Amino acid sequence: MAVYTEVSDEALRAFLADYALGELLAFRGIAEGVENSNYALKTTAGDYILTLYEKRVEPAELPWFLNLMQHLVAHGLSAPLPVAGRDGAALRELAGRPAAICTFLPGVWPRRVRPEHCGPLGDALAGLHLAGQDFPDVRPNGLGAASWAPLLDACRADGESVQPGLVAELDAALAAILAAWPEPGALPVGQIHADLFPDNVFFLEEDGKPRLSGIIDFYFACTELLAYDVAVCLNAWCFEADRSFNVTKARAILRAYSARRPMSAAELAALPVLCRGAAMRFLLTRLYDWVNTPAGAMVTRKDPLEYLHKLRFFAHATGPEAIGG
Repeated sequence: MAVYTEVSDEALRAFLADYALGELLAFRGIAEGVENSNYALKTTAGDYILTLYEKRVEPAELPWFLNLMQHLVAHGLSAPLPVAGRDGAALRELAGRPAAICTFLPGVWPRRVRPEHCGPLGDALAGLHLAGQDFPDVRPNGLGAASWAPLLDACRADGESVQPGLVAELDAALAAILAAWPEPGALPVGQIHADLFPDNVFFLEEDGKPRLSGIIDFYFACTELLAYDVAVCLNAWCFEADRSFNVTKARAILRAYSARRPMSAAELAALPVLCRGAAMRFLLTRLYDWVNTPAGAMVTRKDPLEYLHKLRFFAHATGPEAIGG
């Protein structure tokens, strides 16, 4: 379910009058996604995606996201390009929600990640980081290390219902992560995606090989440690269905990334704790949703214990070599 706000034909046609996109040919809701209302839009000028931003996204931050996307595309990244209206503005309002139209990217996200997907991912992630180097505006990471203790506190009363002993284990793990977290200025900082899961990366098959065709969903993007973005990808792309870590996939990501943007020795040394931090971040947001989603809500909750297993794996990684570095 990814259409929370319905748009009438009349409202859409009035909205499109502010754009030079030709005549409306087709319009349908997109089932994938969980955060915003998304529609596939086809006009005589081409294919587009219309997004209505729901409550999770702060309206005041939307210009930052849209400006970043425009900047990245202008610097060669394959990503949705926000489309400006006749007045030059990309952000508007539709059906009582902030709304924007972006260009459509061809391709599909990989339901089963293969090692051949991981090299193109690493290359594209390095390209994103390089393209964002001269984007001047800063957005702090609202789900960064400073947020994890408050998130855990918000889950403390009900966390034991998910698994006995879970809160105590997370208390100890979080204390160890924060004690080892890189000091400010120790590692390169820049614009990161922060949520580069397989469903946010599109591929096309060419001669039996996957070619990365685009990166979507920049609404967790922020200014953060560049290597933390790599750690998010190692969490999201390198574990198998049996929860084992696939070091071949990790090596493919890291080698392709470093071929385009070489990681420093300090970044590589920090990867194990950054991976633990990324696992903690997704565990805690999933746990928060798990214990705070009312019974009967039309939301599919994601299992926080998936990331407990990842957290435990990275806690036993004695150095970057254990995770492909």
